[in-house]
Amino acid sequence: MSALFSLTGKTAIVTGSTRGIGRAVAEAMIAAGAKVIISSESEADTAQTSAELNMPGIACDVCDEAQLAALVDFAIAQTGRLDVLVCNAGIPGKPGPFATVDMDDFDRVLAINLRSQVVLCNLALPHIAAAGGGAAVLMASIAGLRGNGKLNAYALAKAGVAQLARNLAVEWGPQAVRVNAISPGFIATDLSRPLLEDARFMQARMAMTPLRRHGTVSEVAGAAVFLASPAGAFVTGHNLVVDGGTVITDGT
Repeated sequence: MSALFSLTGKTAIVTGSTRGIGRAVAEAMIAAGAKVIISSESEADTAQTSAELNMPGIACDVCDEAQLAALVDFAIAQTGRLDVLVCNAGIPGKPGPFATVDMDDFDRVLAINLRSQVVLCNLALPHIAAAGGGAAVLMASIAGLRGNGKLNAYALAKAGVAQLARNLAVEWGPQAVRVNAISPGFIATDLSRPLLEDARFMQARMAMTPLRRHGTVSEVAGAAVFLASPAGAFVTGHNLVVDGGTVITDGT
């Protein structure tokens, strides 16, 4: 592997790393040489993935500040350092317009998708700075870049994640900590399977995507490795869109 993309000797936390994009990010960072702390809300899923990837793991409900602190402490206990943080845990929430939004669901979506990232960054970034610098990658979405009549709280939270990355990049840059966001487009995962099997939806969505295909979790993971590695050493405060061109097309 090129030294540009090496994470050898680095310790990384990846939240929501037992499935989908989070697991792909964890696997890619392990392949790049990192020791990755596996984490999800489910103790069983965390234990299983930890065993499969031969990496330490700890269950963590990202809505619980004490559990977030325990996650960071656990990571430091493994190697005595923390170099990379990937805030990936998130939920879609209930679809629909804001006019009929369920405010309890709204609060939960904001808590998991945005507030937890603020808290975790505040806990983790001082350790990354103390290790001599490193990177945080915050998972946003193209839902936060466009208007949408159905993705209410989710889109709002993801727009906030991109802004959080910019703010933290300014705040922590002088201490050699880089903070960036990734905004995936339509990615094939277990959660997106119903849409993948909806021929009418796929025809319309692919017509809006210049590459005329959905993305894969490994393609998002590759972007995360780039942003965390020496290859991305002069990139901070950026929102890297990984969407096959969906947000830039006029649909023709």
